[in-house]
Amino acid sequence: MDAPIAVVLAAGKGTRMKSDLPKVLCEANGRPLVGYVIDALRTAGVEGLVAVVGYQAEMVQEKLSSVGNIEFALQAEQLGTGHAVMMCKEQLANHDGPVVVVAGDSPMMQADSIKALLAEFESSKPACILGTLLHDDPTGLGRIVRDADGKFTGIVEHKDATDDQLKINEVNMSTYIFDCKKMMAALDSLDNKNNQNEYYITDLPAIMLQGNEDVRALPVLKPIEALSVNTVEQLKDVEAAMNAS
Repeated sequence: MDAPIAVVLAAGKGTRMKSDLPKVLCEANGRPLVGYVIDALRTAGVEGLVAVVGYQAEMVQEKLSSVGNIEFALQAEQLGTGHAVMMCKEQLANHDGPVVVVAGDSPMMQADSIKALLAEFESSKPACILGTLLHDDPTGLGRIVRDADGKFTGIVEHKDATDDQLKINEVNMSTYIFDCKKMMAALDSLDNKNNQNEYYITDLPAIMLQGNEDVRALPVLKPIEALSVNTVEQLKDVEAAMNAS
């Protein structure tokens, strides 16, 4: 099995950040958000990187080219997270091992969480592992649904959840490890039949389950990893958490 490769989603525009910069280049404590993500991946032992770039792609490539062992995939149109991974087919064509898929604007990502997910992948060899979080306030987040035996059965978005599902506090945090070959096969079945006409990575686990593949959800992410950066206010919260730790 090949060593893990990470796909870092870094194509978005920081519209709500009140900045013309690509979102991943907005800074927390003087460093681009994506820099913290790359540090966590490298500390977890993930050396090979594929960064998906889109908005101001050249600027992101220039900023990241110095980190070493990194390739770039262009997502010229931002048609969803699943579409972003589709853009990496060339870079991943010969890879036979785990692919870690993470958001490039998640500066609180913890190396220990990635290590735990990789260790589970190595021992159980599933098609996919979702890194999940037990959240005190899961409002707005996708819930992890399990059967009576505790096995993962799907992700339900907050807006689509039943009253009982809204009580679930295990949430999806957009951190995945896929078997590369099985991910590629599932991408071929991914469609954009939704209100946004976008291709969502959150649909891949369901596609894999339909193909009788082993899909797991592992609640190893830490509460601090729930801190995301979509607004200037949230960026301040992240900086405060960084300075407190």
